[in-house]
Amino acid sequence: MTRGLNRNYNRLLKKVFKMAARDVTAKAGELQQWYRAMVDRGMRPEMARLTLARKIAAMVLTLWKKGARYDPRMIAQPV
Repeated sequence: MTRGLNRNYNRLLKKVFKMAARDVTAKAGELQQWYRAMVDRGMRPEMARLTLARKIAAMVLTLWKKGARYDPRMIAQPV
């Protein structure tokens, strides 16, 4: 079962975002702080990375559609 994805989802693109989330968690920055906040609140690290991958994908889509530049204020603290 694909749990919310179509059967023809882009596996390569999904892997790219998951790898980006993995790499971001290893480097100091806003996204690593966002990840740490989720883990500190009790979320399992693998689920926090998946949530971070989804956040990165959403930010990329927004930047791409609007033609805007990255702004760290786009990263709201997790609830």
